[in-house]
Formats: sequence, structure tokens, C-alpha cells
Amino acid sequence: MEQVEQVNGERIRVVLAEDHVLVREGIRQFLEETEGIEVVGEAGDGAEVVRLARRLEPDVALMDINMPEVTGLEATRRIKEQFPGVKVLVLTAYDDEPYIRAFFQVGADGYVLKTARAQEVVEAVWNVYRGLTALSPSVAGKVVQQMVKRDSGATASQAEVLTDREIDVLRLTAKGMTNREIGGELDISHRTVQGHLANVYEKLGANSRTEAVTAALKRGWIVIE
Repeated sequence: MEQVEQVNGERIRVVLAEDHVLVREGIRQFLEETEGIEVVGEAGDGAEVVRLARRLEPDVALMDINMPEVTGLEATRRIKEQFPGVKVLVLTAYDDEPYIRAFFQVGADGYVLKTARAQEVVEAVWNVYRGLTALSPSVAGKVVQQMVKRDSGATASQAEVLTDREIDVLRLTAKGMTNREIGGELDISHRTVQGHLANVYEKLGANSRTEAVTAALKRGWIVIE
């Protein structure tokens, strides 16, 4: 693989967060074929990558979105809050605008699609390590579109307004809490939480917790604290 220019023998310590083992092994292989990059840890869920960030103090965390236990979005928020020196590079199949916006809102340093070539991912790792923002071309275009549309007045009329309780459930969901944890926080049953989430999905046209959270973030109904 073509090498990225190094300065003064720099060596980037990377942790991988990807729940598909074969995909994770493939990413690790091409990263470690690059001089100057060392994969120091691997995680199959968001909670584990946060623990690795605490224990290993890597330079870069390569982050998937959809993972068990804790989503990539929540893991990114926790890492940037607790370990601001760790750069987070999102590596995902999703190029939807709400995902992009949500990740940069919580402090992600780059957003690259899994359709990128191995060399492009390597270059993105080096760029975020050096303090630059790394974006796939199509993602960069959507970031520009967001800036252009910022004053265009996208409103809540695009979907039904959520109730106060649905907002409460969604806000706690954005923190990575399970249905049982949300129920304990709000003093309701986990089945009631599940019902509220079902209503939220229908109103927002979402198919998952991550989609619902990012849609609500886009509309300004919740914020990442």
C-alpha cells in the first residue's frame, strides 16, 4: 500500500470500533500495512471503545455507527467529553445528513464512508491525527448543503410534534440508556417506554433508535448535553 508521509517518525495509535468481526479484521489489516499506524485495541460495541479510550489513550478512535450496547454516536459523545485529546473518525455506510450533523455536533473529527478505498481511510486517519477534518466527497457536499440551508427554515411541520413524554424518552435514548434504564429514570415501565419509542418512530419516519435521535437533533427538539 502507498505510504502516507510521516513527520519525525510519528506513530498513530488507533482503536477500532466495529461490531462485524470480518469487517474489523479487514480494517485492521490494511491499517497495519501502513507504516506509522498501530492498532492498539478493538471493540465490538460502543461501551467497550469508551473503556479502551480510557485505558489505552489512543490518538484516534475509528468509529462505526450501529453497534450494540452503546451506539457510535453516544460513544463519540462520551469520548470527546472525557478524553478530548482522542480524535474520532467515523467510518460508516450511512451518508444521511442527520447522521453527519449529529456526529459533528458531538465533536467527531471526520466522517468517511465504507465505500472509500483503503488508502483514503488511511489518509483520513492521518488527517484527523494532524488536526484536520476528514470527509468523504459526498459527505463534504452535504456539509456544504447544510450550511446553505441553515437559514432556509426547516420546521417541525415535516413531522408531527412529539409529546413532552416522548421528548423525555428520546432525550434519554440519546444518552445511550436502555428501555429499562429510561423507565427507571421516568418511573414508568420498560414496556411503556417501548410504546413511546414506537410512537416516536412512526411520527419521525424512523426505523431505529439512532435514526430517531438524529432526526430529533436535526429538528432541534433535543440536544446532546
